[in-house]
Amino acid sequence: MKKILIVATNEAKVGVRGRKTGLWLRELTDFYHEIKDDFNVDIISTAPSRIPIDPLSLIEGVVHKQTRQYYLEDGLMDKLKKPLTSEQVKGRDYAAIYFTGGHGTMVDFPNHPGLQQLTAAVYETGGVVAAVCHGASALQNIHLSDGQNLLAGHVVTGFSDLEEKMIGMYSDIPFSLEQALRDQGTLFQIAQLPFTACVIESGRLVTGQNPASASLVGKKVKELLKAVNPA
Repeated sequence: MKKILIVATNEAKVGVRGRKTGLWLRELTDFYHEIKDDFNVDIISTAPSRIPIDPLSLIEGVVHKQTRQYYLEDGLMDKLKKPLTSEQVKGRDYAAIYFTGGHGTMVDFPNHPGLQQLTAAVYETGGVVAAVCHGASALQNIHLSDGQNLLAGHVVTGFSDLEEKMIGMYSDIPFSLEQALRDQGTLFQIAQLPFTACVIESGRLVTGQNPASASLVGKKVKELLKAVNPA
């Protein structure tokens, strides 16, 4: 069975005020639900310590049946307690790499050498690169073996400036994700209504705008992998 690599933040605070953050749980569980029957899954983080979960995202663990089901699943949660790191895996072993979100990703994902190398390796061996929400912060400044920027010329999405302002986080984030992605030479697109699902497929690159998009990202990655059949 082919393998998919899921990446989660290890950062529990963001901004000068130290706002609590971490993995946005449903961006993991919704994606996982879509691909778990067809692929083996490994989870890595930027440190081997327990992956923090954004406290606000745990609300869905109470009110959303599917999220609660996975939050109570020992097998999946054990992978969050003792995650692998980028040094312990090889990009060529994975058909896809998926970056989950949460504001913590804006601290430890951008320009992380290990994550950049893994992403380039997955892509250059015919695999799919995917991200949702703030997870797209990992895709900055990734260069392929020919020197080309991975994102250049692609259409992408991610958590928008408007959404940041609407949830009161704009003054806490270290940079504008929307602008950072535009600066990579991309065409940045978002849904007409904030917080509604938006998924963009651009070649073998799949990005989702916000938590509502995670399930659709999973479905699109599965469709793509059936089509491209990476080694």
